[in-house]
Amino acid sequence: MKRPHTGIKQRWVIKIGSALITAEGKGIDQVAIQDWVKQISQLCDDGHEIILVSSGAVAEGMARLNWTERPAELFKLQAAAAVGQMGMVQSYESFFQAQGRHTAQILLTHDDLSNRERYLNARSTLCSLLELGVIPIINENDSVATEEIRFGDNDSLGGLVSNLIAADFLVILTDQAGLFSADPRTDPDAELVSEGLADDPKLLAMASSAGGLLGRGGMQTKLRAAHLAARSGASTLIAYGREANVLTRLASGEPIGTWLYPNQAPITARKRWLASHLQMRGCVYLDEGAVLMLKEAGKSLLAVGVTQVEGDFKRGEMVLCLTPEGKEIARGLINYSAEETCKIMGQPSKNIESILGYVDEPSLIHRDNLVLV
Repeated sequence: MKRPHTGIKQRWVIKIGSALITAEGKGIDQVAIQDWVKQISQLCDDGHEIILVSSGAVAEGMARLNWTERPAELFKLQAAAAVGQMGMVQSYESFFQAQGRHTAQILLTHDDLSNRERYLNARSTLCSLLELGVIPIINENDSVATEEIRFGDNDSLGGLVSNLIAADFLVILTDQAGLFSADPRTDPDAELVSEGLADDPKLLAMASSAGGLLGRGGMQTKLRAAHLAARSGASTLIAYGREANVLTRLASGEPIGTWLYPNQAPITARKRWLASHLQMRGCVYLDEGAVLMLKEAGKSLLAVGVTQVEGDFKRGEMVLCLTPEGKEIARGLINYSAEETCKIMGQPSKNIESILGYVDEPSLIHRDNLVLV
């Protein structure tokens, strides 16, 4: 895998954090947005396809409403998001129009991407907009999202959108130079991580030690986004958003920021959808034999390999598959409810009918509905 370089036409998802968009909560930074819009327009002129994921609606709403503290009540946050979204859209629309480009507003909740039909509809809409040369501007639908369906941060949303449209690159513009080995504010020996594998556990350890260094989401959410993006073969670039011409310089392959690249071939579209689920309904613990069959042989999960069940899931819902130590190794759509799974766990498939009085599927999770993590 290589960083972007001039002459290669690619599909980018660009995520801009709220601290940048709103000048640390002071309100929409019109000058900064205008500059990013010019750079994005240049990328489009060079043949790239761009989708923009923009944070900042809540912060802009708070500024417009003269709120000095972020409210704790969900309904107030939703009200602020509804007010702030107007300002964001107005800014992007006017600046892109000045560049001769059309924009489209897309507001998503997790429910839109966890439902297979709506997931495909969202993909079709975004791909159609790109074919028309329109810049989609995506944000979480904060004004209606409840705690149960929130993405939690727009870093993760950027990773999910990268999966959705099979992007080549996810670019996360933030208020720091990239990922560091430690928090540079407190550790003088902290070094910028210029590149690494998106799934490298060492990077997660660095993120944990550095706390919330990179904006509201922090390092961990950016690594999570890179992990999600890697499932569709996308690399992630994390860079300081106020760096001069940061986007056009990244497009030319200049080694700025942190580059996180995938270490595996892209998975199928259906499995990208499975991997994109952030909400789990339960989990099943596996014995060592089942872990080996999933990891090494790519087999379906059978009830005989399950040792413990947690949660109250129904048939067809998403569950985690855990090792005996409790580490997640896979996730998938389960063929039996939690109650049924408790009854048949540890049993060979041939016994399911005699135990339950019926058999829907011989496997607990079919390999087509299961993805390794």
